[in-house]
Order: sequence, then structure tokens, then C-alpha cells
Amino acid sequence: MQRLQAYKFELMPDGEQRRDMRRFAGSCRFVYNKALAIQKENYEAGNKFIGYVPMAANLPIWKREVGQEWLKDAPSQALQHALKDLGKAYKNFFAKRAEFPRFKRKGSGDSFRYPEPKQIKLDQDNSRILLPKLGWLRYRNSRIVLGEVRNATVSQSGGKWFVSIQTEREILQPLPTATSAIGIDVGIARFATMSDENYIAPLNSFKKHQQRLARYQRRMSRKVKFSNNWKKAKAKVQKIHTGISNARKDFLHKTTTTISQNHALVCIEDLQVRNMSKSSKGNSEQHGKMVKQKSGLNRAILDQGWGEFRRQLDYKVAWNGGMLLAVPPHNTSRTCPCCGHVSKDNRQIQEKFLCVDCGYENHADVVGAINVLERGYRLLACGEMVQSGRSKKQEPTEATRKSSRSAVGIPVL
Repeated sequence: MQRLQAYKFELMPDGEQRRDMRRFAGSCRFVYNKALAIQKENYEAGNKFIGYVPMAANLPIWKREVGQEWLKDAPSQALQHALKDLGKAYKNFFAKRAEFPRFKRKGSGDSFRYPEPKQIKLDQDNSRILLPKLGWLRYRNSRIVLGEVRNATVSQSGGKWFVSIQTEREILQPLPTATSAIGIDVGIARFATMSDENYIAPLNSFKKHQQRLARYQRRMSRKVKFSNNWKKAKAKVQKIHTGISNARKDFLHKTTTTISQNHALVCIEDLQVRNMSKSSKGNSEQHGKMVKQKSGLNRAILDQGWGEFRRQLDYKVAWNGGMLLAVPPHNTSRTCPCCGHVSKDNRQIQEKFLCVDCGYENHADVVGAINVLERGYRLLACGEMVQSGRSKKQEPTEATRKSSRSAVGIPVL
């Protein structure tokens, strides 16, 4: 099987290379925003969406316009890929996977990509990489890059530059070393509760640094905008944000690696995090209720990183030869795993589950994880799911199946 994998390293450029990378990122941002403005004007005029090919035909024209000759200095393929990124953003919007594309701002997500592997040379022995119009750049070589280089993306974060190298290689179809199955119920008080009654405590990286972050943000707000002192204060705020993000990613990577290596079948809830973390402010005509409490809940949900947790489980479980199943989350914490009785009275408080029918008692998150695993088994067996206490036949495609390979030791009928 073909495995695509990315390796990210910190770059160590000299002063001239830093200036060039800022210019290239700015050129890609300019092209992206210019194309987005054209798309908006075209839509308001009632015309059809402009595809990538006719939009890319404007690049030579833009380079010849007065005052925009500096676009010629940037790698042409990086500019073309910026237009592809815009097309992808529109595609996600039309498919209702993302919001409408927005204009990019300087200093926020600065990046550009080299999509042609023939233009990239990687010298791992000397810890350097050759990129068009940048020359040889040294990088912090922390691990061996396996496979053939497919593309390279240069990005800036927290005042540092990084390169992400995507590779492709052929590997044997992996076989799972574990044969056990696990159901996972994610939450806030407990980040992940397993069906075997074990659980993982949350990191809460944002909550730990929230007060310190607010203090530095207040200091920045007192400075004159775009002054030198304001830039220094902004750099400190960005450093805190970077630390929060890095801590969360490290926690998620370690957690997902452990789960994927110890279980052949992993069942999770198919949560719609975006809907769960929507604001409740309302509008001028209809004000929201309990806005402050909902705001705190939204912050806590986003601090856990459930979406990234699922994304990492997706490919790591597949890499270890297992299977990831996402099942509907309705009533997982209200259904008794012993008698199947469904009622909101079964969970009168947040942590405790007590079935009003048979008297079964357990932690509510453990009950949710057990029900998630049970739904995963039913999906594998015959596509049977439980909805509102009634059994209903469904095709296996109703749940999000994350791997086409069945786990060893788990019967698939």
C-alpha cells in the first residue's frame, strides 16, 4: 500500500532567505486575495464560478501590471498553488464543510508550497534542503525522512520558519499487533473515557495559560498599533499561543499513538464539533440565553481538540492495521448497557448513571463508551443501530467508516 507521510522541521535560514520567504508568502497572499476579490465581484454580477484554469491565466497579466512586477520574484508554482488553495476553499464551502473563504491577513498563516518534487533536493546527511529561489537551507534534522519527496510547504509560526516535507512510499499491508476493541467517549472533565473503565485526564492547555495570555493581550492593547513596542508585545502573545498549540498537539499525538497501538478496533462518536461550539449570542431581535456559560463551554470544547484527536486516530489506526468507526452519538449516555432502557432520568447528574428501570449504576462516561463500542459491534455485524430505544436496520455506510480493512480477531459478518 502507498503511504503518504509528512515530516516537519524547523528551518535555520540566513537574513536574506528570511526576507525572501516573507516576500514569497506575501506574494501568495496577494494572489489569493486578488483572486478572491475577483470571485466576489463575479458572483455579485450573477456570473458562474471561475475555475482554476481561467483564473490562473491571469497570473502573467498581474505580473506585468505596473506596481506588481515584484510578483515575478516569487516561485511561479507557489503562486499557482495559492489559486488552487482558493479553489479548494470554495469547494469545501459548496460542500458545507467550511465557511465562506475570507481574505488572508499578513502574519496569520503565512505559507507557500513547492508542488513539484523535481525542484526539491533533500540532503539528510548534511541537514539541508534545496528549494527554488531560496537555495540551500539548513534545518533541524530530528528524524529520518522515509520515502520519495512529493512536495514541500514552507510556513511561519511564532516567529520561526518551518518546512513540511510530504513523502510517498510503498509498504506492506500492516497487520494489527493487538486484537482488542475499545469504545471511546470524549468529554471535558475526562478527555477520553474507555469502555474498559480507564480514562485519560484532559490537558486543558489553553485554560492553564488563559490568565497569562489575557495579561499580555491587555499590555498589547495599550500600545500604539503597529509601533515597535506593539510588535514586541504581539510577539509575546504569539509565543504563548504557539506554546498552547504545541502542548495540545504533543498530548494528542501521544494519546492517539497509544490507543492505535493497543487496539485493533476503535469506536468513537461522530460528533459535530462545529455545531456543538456555536455561539449562543443570538441577534438584536432575539437575544441568546446563558451566553456567558455557553461561551465558557465552547472554549472548553475547543480546548480539547476533539477534531484533531479524531483526525490523528484516523490515519494512525490504519497505519497499525486496525479500523476506526464513528457511530451516531445520540443517547449514548442515557441508554442502559444492561437492559437497553433509554431515559434522561438515567443521568440526573453529570457524572453518575443510574438506570431507573433495572438499577444498573456506573460512571456516565463509562456507560457512553460501552454504548459506543456496542454500536460499533452492531455496525460490523449487520448494520444494526439503536435509535431512541428501537432497533433499526441500516447499511454500514450510515456511519463513518475510517478504514476499509477489518481488524484481526473481530468477526465481520
